[in-house]
Amino acid sequence: NTNRGIDALGYKVTQMFESTRKKVSKFINSNTNEIIFTRGTTDSINLIANSFGNMIINEGDEIMVSVYEHHSNFLPWQELCKRKNAKLIIVDAEEDGTINPITLDNTMNEKTKIVALNHVSNVMGSINNIKELSEVVHKHNAYFIVDGAQGIVNEKIDVKDNDVDFYAFSAHKLYGPMGVGVLYGKYELLNKMPPVAFGGEMIDVVSIEKSTYKLPPYKFEAGTMMVPEVVAFGTAIDYINDIGFEKMNNYTNELRNYLLEELMNIKDVEVYNSNVTRSHIITFNIKNVHAHDVATFLDSKKIIVRAGHHCAEPLMSHLGVPATVRISLAFYNTKEECDRLIQVLKEVGDYVNVLF
Repeated sequence: NTNRGIDALGYKVTQMFESTRKKVSKFINSNTNEIIFTRGTTDSINLIANSFGNMIINEGDEIMVSVYEHHSNFLPWQELCKRKNAKLIIVDAEEDGTINPITLDNTMNEKTKIVALNHVSNVMGSINNIKELSEVVHKHNAYFIVDGAQGIVNEKIDVKDNDVDFYAFSAHKLYGPMGVGVLYGKYELLNKMPPVAFGGEMIDVVSIEKSTYKLPPYKFEAGTMMVPEVVAFGTAIDYINDIGFEKMNNYTNELRNYLLEELMNIKDVEVYNSNVTRSHIITFNIKNVHAHDVATFLDSKKIIVRAGHHCAEPLMSHLGVPATVRISLAFYNTKEECDRLIQVLKEVGDYVNVLF
């Protein structure tokens, strides 16, 4: 285990574990003591809501989100509003799914305490300008929380330059293992926040009368941490740095543009995010064919895509559809795979006709 034993192996494991914290902080340009390891983006956002949110939100306050949020950046705030008798406000988005800073400015008021938005939409792939949005949020003396699950792999993030208060993401989006998340928070905020999980290692002194807790980030890392996964995450960051983050993304964007052009030439295909640039995501439907049927057929041909509401039901309601098909490209995909996907998609109509 980490940060406990005085044996040589325990010391070595602790050094390996903490080296990943340093790699993450360098990757997003933060201080090392501003990096908390969690179970994933969902866990990170819940930690903010249950600690920081619980601390600053009072009856009558407002928390602002958009319909383009993943449930993980919607439900924690909805539940916090219920507990505190606060109000959840929806800020209008542009046609491409981004939030215009002017719109945000006009929607906020003195009651707005928290603005929680995605960096990149997990359905549309639209990229918010979080630096400009952060300026607006802080102008109103509110706090800016960013769901970076999709953003962390899509755009190089500099938390200091963007001046975000919190930024959450998952290791598996950076080709690391599942079950590891990161919560970045400004140290002065983390220092004020109470822990929400209690147990081993996060303590300073425990007595019958009272207990005290360590300084951030350790007071938020109770119990046995996911040591092998965190160490592996450090290796994944090394891997990305060796290849080159910009090189990976330029290639993936080129692949997406190629696939998008071919996809839009297929009869009855409706793409919902063709006007989004610099994205790895294509979201579409085939007219009169349910998204699940499209995905089932593709799966039968050894092609895996995501179909459903993508944990974004308010957005599906906004689009007026029950589900969509989502292609999520990565740097290991190839032009030949894109060609194969297009070829198979042209057969979907015949497949469904035979079934029904």
